[in-house]
Amino acid sequence: MTSFYIGCAVWAYKEWVGDLFPPGSKSSDFLRLYSRRLSAVEGNTTFYATPKLDIVQRWAEETPPDFRFCFKLPRQISHSGPLAARSAETQAFVTQMAALGERLGPFFVQLPPGYGPARIGDLERWLAAWPQDFDLAVEVRHAGWYDSPGEAALMDLLDRYSVGRVLMDVRPIRTHSLPVDDSFLDEARERKPNVPLHPLRSGDIAMIRYIGHPEPALNDAWLNEWAVRMADWLAEGAQVYCFMHCPDERRSPALCRALHRRLEQQTTMPPLPWNILDEGLRQNTLF
Repeated sequence: MTSFYIGCAVWAYKEWVGDLFPPGSKSSDFLRLYSRRLSAVEGNTTFYATPKLDIVQRWAEETPPDFRFCFKLPRQISHSGPLAARSAETQAFVTQMAALGERLGPFFVQLPPGYGPARIGDLERWLAAWPQDFDLAVEVRHAGWYDSPGEAALMDLLDRYSVGRVLMDVRPIRTHSLPVDDSFLDEARERKPNVPLHPLRSGDIAMIRYIGHPEPALNDAWLNEWAVRMADWLAEGAQVYCFMHCPDERRSPALCRALHRRLEQQTTMPPLPWNILDEGLRQNTLF
């Protein structure tokens, strides 16, 4: 069974045509093409709106069984006061997305910056009501979750409920600058939280959101580090989901490929579907 999944934050990005997507690809084909090149997608759009059931069913029809969607909980749930008061809305959202069947990866909830350790009781009540047939990961942004005893209490809670922790790695965009124009890096730094990386794993799920630098070579050290760590987690039996972001979204698929190649050197795993397609194309051109 596949334990490692990798992808981007979106599947429909027109500037991937000619790179991730074949030249001349139509937007209506983007999901089908994406799902046969990468193995997962971070579904951020559900933070803003829940898709209708017929759309969810169409997504299932367009993707292979081993592809995984990992959806963010709607902001009406995560950013509208106590989580425990939103258990009914949570159940309704999960039920709607369950039409994806086996293509459904872990959901994840992004807690707002003001949601700190003082609310851990609310978080526990919400986790206790979470539908147990579906995997979940939690992303925290309040500084108190990164200090002891807040972090220790969080990890204990997540372990008790077999819930993963989302790890956001913003080091590449905060450590390095660009030689000429830093404006879009500055924008990315403003949008992404300046949280430390504490590579802790809870439950059997590891979910990584990697914010890559637009200059490919400046990611090398971080990618090498992640490949070793992910190989260890996979050896321990964890499910690892990695999503590559970049201020220049054109470069996100290449980051996926770069990390996957490093991980293949660390452990035995199937090749990236994208690489298999490319090899088939090369073979066809030879005959």
